[in-house]
Amino acid sequence: MIPILPSRPNVYTGNPLDRAASLRDDAGWIAAAAADAGSLVVPLWRGQVLVRGERSEAVFLRGIDPRALAGERAWAFLGRWQERAVFAAELGADTPPPALGGDGSFVDLRAAVASLPAEEAAVLAHARALLHWRARHRFCGFCGGACAPRSAGHVMVCGQCDTSHFPRTDPAVIMLVVRGEHALLGHAPRFPAGMYSTLAGFVEPGESLEEAVAREVAEETAVRVGAVRYHSSQPWPFPASVMLGFHAEAMSEEIRIDRTELDDARWFSRAALRAPQALGISLPRGDSIARRLIEDWLAAAG
Repeated sequence: MIPILPSRPNVYTGNPLDRAASLRDDAGWIAAAAADAGSLVVPLWRGQVLVRGERSEAVFLRGIDPRALAGERAWAFLGRWQERAVFAAELGADTPPPALGGDGSFVDLRAAVASLPAEEAAVLAHARALLHWRARHRFCGFCGGACAPRSAGHVMVCGQCDTSHFPRTDPAVIMLVVRGEHALLGHAPRFPAGMYSTLAGFVEPGESLEEAVAREVAEETAVRVGAVRYHSSQPWPFPASVMLGFHAEAMSEEIRIDRTELDDARWFSRAALRAPQALGISLPRGDSIARRLIEDWLAAAG
């Protein structure tokens, strides 16, 4: 099986920030940067990002201390961008969201990403992922004690047993299974009507990535997988994953669907996937690695 190289970077990659991990525990530097009128703040509300205009221009706030903006809620130092400190601040679940001036509105990042510069999309994804983790780790998983943020929002420390908890990203494999001129796609109950995508699943403890690919495909469709080739990865902060993309060679064709995972699964020819609308189906969203895996496989045939 010949590896298929990624044709271009995946959406949400290419983060321009210097994460400046060495500065996170410098309380004086962090305080000065938070109060600096030149620093940037990424505001989030219910996991949504602030944009303005018809083309969804990302809004980075200036002259606002992220600590005051977040109040009792989460804030974090993300890094430095062109010598400016960049923070993220969670505005809480008030309805409507707090007024920040201007004509901006809070939207799901996936709804706005098509019009965002790649670097901005990556920074917003970074902010969303980190603050999502913060919001869900307020209590210690060992003793149940309340946790407090340290290291400029990158560590949660239990006030009872002193255990440190670090940001969590869940690895998931996502794979386009191919056999000759055909690719295996499935429709899950949570998908939009008519949308078919690649198979995917989380990596289990004690499992290699290749083993996870083979297991997930077998569990969902009973198709046996042979060679597995890495394609690329993508941070996916919806809510907290990194997608590890592969092309996998099928060693069998018969499909037996796991109805708890999929409504349908089929083999599609290259020709059919070049014009999916003729079949009455759609492919995954353009910002997903699933779409990139399909498009690069189609392009590899020339």
